[in-house]
Amino acid sequence: MKQRFSLVVFDIGGVLVQAGRTWVEDAERAGFTFTPSWLEQFQARARALPNRNVGAIDSDRYFVLLAEESEGVLTADDARRISDASLVAEYPGIGRVFDALDAAAIKTAVLSNVNDAEWGRLFPEHGARAEFPTLLRARYRFASHIMGVRKPEAQAFDEVERATGHPGREILFLDDRTENVDAARLFGWTAELIDHTGDTAPQILTVLREHGAID
Repeated sequence: MKQRFSLVVFDIGGVLVQAGRTWVEDAERAGFTFTPSWLEQFQARARALPNRNVGAIDSDRYFVLLAEESEGVLTADDARRISDASLVAEYPGIGRVFDALDAAAIKTAVLSNVNDAEWGRLFPEHGARAEFPTLLRARYRFASHIMGVRKPEAQAFDEVERATGHPGREILFLDDRTENVDAARLFGWTAELIDHTGDTAPQILTVLREHGAID
C-alpha cells in the first residue's frame, strides 16, 4: 500500500525556479568574464566572508565587502547584479503541480538555502509585483537565512517538522541536490531527487503519482 503524505516540501532553486548553480555561472549570465588566475584568488577571499545563507550578514553589506575583496574589479552594484542573475524564472508548468496537490488536499512548503536578497524577490512584500507568483501558493516557507541553518544539516529538517506539526513519516521532499535528499532520508523523510537540467514539473508529477500523493 502506498503511503499517504500530508505535506510535500520543495526546494526552490532547481526544482520550482530555474536558478544558477555557481557564482561563476551567475556572473556569466550577468555579462561578466574573469581571468582564471584572478577568479581563483578572488573566490578564496570571498569564501572567508560571512555567509549570507545563514543570515550572518545582510546582502547590502555583503556586496560592499565582496567588491572590496575584488580589489577594484567589481563594484558593489556589480556584485548585486551577479547575485540577481541567480534567479531566472519559474520552471514551466509548476502551477499544475500546485493544482494537483490542492485537489488532493495536501499541504505544501518550501525549504531553501537562500539569502535575504533572493528571498525578497521570491516572496516580495505585500503589494510588490511577484516575479515568481506560483511560489506564493506554498503554505509554509522556510529560508536558511532566517532559520540560521542550511540543508543538509538536520536542524533544517527538524525546524520544518516543529513549525508545521507534521512528522517525517508524513513528509515527501523534493530537491535537486543529492546531499540534501540523502540527509532528508536519514532524518526519516521520504525524499526524491529532481533533475534541474530538465523540465521539472513532469518529474514532480511523476514522483507524486508514484508515491500515491495524487492520482
